[in-house]
Amino acid sequence: MPVPALPRLGLGCAPLGNLYTAISDEQAEATVAAAFDAFPGEVTYLDTAPHYGLGRAEERLGRALAGRDRASYVLSTKVGRRLRDLRPGETPDGQGYVDNPARARVWDFTADGIEATLEGSLRRLGVDSVDIVFLHDVEDHLREVRASGFPALAALRDQGVVRAIGFGMNHSGVTADLVADLDVDVVLCAGRWTLLERTAYDDLLPVCARRGTRVVVGGVYNSGLLADPRPGARYDYRAAPAHLVERARRLERVCAEFGVPLRAAALRYPFAHPSVDCAVVGAANEAEARDNAALFDREIPDDLWHALVERGLLDPDVPLPTAPPAEPSARPAAGR
Repeated sequence: MPVPALPRLGLGCAPLGNLYTAISDEQAEATVAAAFDAFPGEVTYLDTAPHYGLGRAEERLGRALAGRDRASYVLSTKVGRRLRDLRPGETPDGQGYVDNPARARVWDFTADGIEATLEGSLRRLGVDSVDIVFLHDVEDHLREVRASGFPALAALRDQGVVRAIGFGMNHSGVTADLVADLDVDVVLCAGRWTLLERTAYDDLLPVCARRGTRVVVGGVYNSGLLADPRPGARYDYRAAPAHLVERARRLERVCAEFGVPLRAAALRYPFAHPSVDCAVVGAANEAEARDNAALFDREIPDDLWHALVERGLLDPDVPLPTAPPAEPSARPAAGR
């Protein structure tokens, strides 16, 4: 079964699970609708996970997808955290999500756990299948992942239950080791290849290029700092240190000299590397989804990137995005 081709921009669905702030079901549905409307004629990519709001994001996404042509979108979710109902006396552990359903997360990389987690996602999403399944945040569970989690997911791929498999993580070095050793179709790397951080360029992206593994980037705004560089902004899910706030502000000032919003530059920059096919960006409402699409279409002069290098805000050895991102290639991953 061929690995699905991805559009250039996808919708990250963590905000649909009430990440940091509660939104209404109506807002969630309007957000998904805006993502479909943003690029008429293109397939829409949506990425979610049971972790996002303890299943709430998947439930809301499922309602928003009801009645839509299944061929009009590519859908990914994640495994590794199985959900269960709360026991008497327990309260939900939000882990950054608010107004949560009465459920708990359980790390589970057994074959039965992987299958049960995926079945739960399909039920909440209201679909018969998803296109891509990522093992989620596995850096502290590598023994179990190698022994049972990845083999179980690979078996589902071999059976045609899912089309592509991989890892969705913030830790690019760990992901690089897994890609080097395993038959991985695609990875979702969050926050490690941005205007503020090059870690994935040094460890993960060379391995992906060598292995033919496709790359989806997330966290292009580094949890918010590159969207609104101010004291108190989040970087890597916590308050950004002062030196990074100042660097982000310097980036913003240089972008302003060229008439480019910092967010547009942050969204475009990861496509400088040829292994990057897609960026997924979260949105909590219709306006944010439409704004992300508009930013993605902004023309950015090549001189901006060179100015960032000249002023020490980008390293001189990193690639620069000298043209609008091309449509993703349909190349197969290694071994597929």
